[in-house]
Parts: sequence; structure tokens; C-alpha cells
Amino acid sequence: MLPAAIWLTLKLALVTTFILLLLAAPLAWWLANLRGSWGGCLKPVLEALIGLPLILPPTVLGFYLLVLFSPRNPLGEFWLQLTGSTLAFSFTGLVVASVIYSLPFVVQPLQRAFEELDSGLLEAAAMLGAGPLDRFFTVVLPSARRAILLAACMGFAHTVGEFGVVLMIGGNIPGETQVLSIALFDAVETQQFAQAHGIAGGLLLFAMLLLVVIYSIDNRGKRKKHA
Repeated sequence: MLPAAIWLTLKLALVTTFILLLLAAPLAWWLANLRGSWGGCLKPVLEALIGLPLILPPTVLGFYLLVLFSPRNPLGEFWLQLTGSTLAFSFTGLVVASVIYSLPFVVQPLQRAFEELDSGLLEAAAMLGAGPLDRFFTVVLPSARRAILLAACMGFAHTVGEFGVVLMIGGNIPGETQVLSIALFDAVETQQFAQAHGIAGGLLLFAMLLLVVIYSIDNRGKRKKHA
């Protein structure tokens, strides 16, 4: 049971992080460059909407997603007709919920990096004939490598540690939706404390190692910036 939970947790975190990077990079770039009268009004609303999972209790988000995924609602009904299975209590449902829940942990560091990007580099690229899309891939993304790596680590770590949203959307189905945080909860509930210590200790060690990596990347970037 535990190897299946470990594999499911890693698969969920990897798939979620990959999707997050694909979505978050253009979204963060758009937010970083959102200006003008309407942009100035829209930007804080969008930032608040994306950042909502930072302060919203995970069970609240999980509850609303569970309602949204219900076959009684358009999205859940569409998915059921398309695949023959429900979004709730499925791995796909977990991925969708994890992307929404971890989105601010990836968008925010990328947005900050894009806002600090030297505009002279973009102007020089434009003068050399590079279009907006070309500039984004050849100038913006390479210049934000450290922020992208940092954002990926944070998105991955946050997904690994999810509990409330995962429990609400996926329940506790071994081999299908039971990730490590749920397996820990299950071990405590069934008084399997040796297994609970093993899972908790492993997650603690993982979190510590990942934080060392994140702070090392961040500190190296600061040293280069001030060199």
C-alpha cells in the first residue's frame, strides 16, 4: 500500500508541476506587463483570485471543487459524458485540483522575476527584429531560469504536502487517490503508529532537503545579482 502511495504522490506532483509551469509562465508574464487604466484595475483582482488558495482553508477550496466536479454541474457532466467516469475521486480530478491549489506558489515567483527583468534586453531584442513570442522564449525565459527552477520546486513541494484538497476531491482510495498525506492520516486513524512515524519522518526529511535546495538557489541568485 505504501509504495503505491509514494508512486501516486510523485506522479501527482510531477504532472501538476509540469502543467503549472506551462500555465504559470505566460500567465505571470501577462500579469507582470498588465498596465493601463483597465489593466491597473484588473491586475489586483486577478492577483487576488490566483493567490486565494494561499489563505483560503484547503477544505473550502476542496468543497467548491467537489461541487464543480459533480455530474450535476456542467463541467462534471461534460467530463462524465466524455470519459464515462467522474472527475471527483479520480487521479485527473486530483491533478486539476492540485494545479488550482498550487498555482500561486508558481505564478508569484515568476511574476516577480519578470517584473525585475531588465527592459533594455527586451528593447535590444526588439531592435534586432525579434517578435513578442520570440522575445519571450529567447530572452524572458532564459533570463528567469533561477525563478523558474525555484517556482518548480515550490509547486512540487506544495503538491506533495497537500491534504485538505486531496481528501475532499480524491477521498482515500488505495492505489487510485491515496497519496502520502492521506496514507499518514489513515495510519494514525487505524493506530498504525510505526507506519505513521515512517511516513511523517520521510515527508519531514523531504521537506527539509527541498527547502535547502530552494534557499541555495535563492541565495546563489542574490549573490549573482549583487556581484
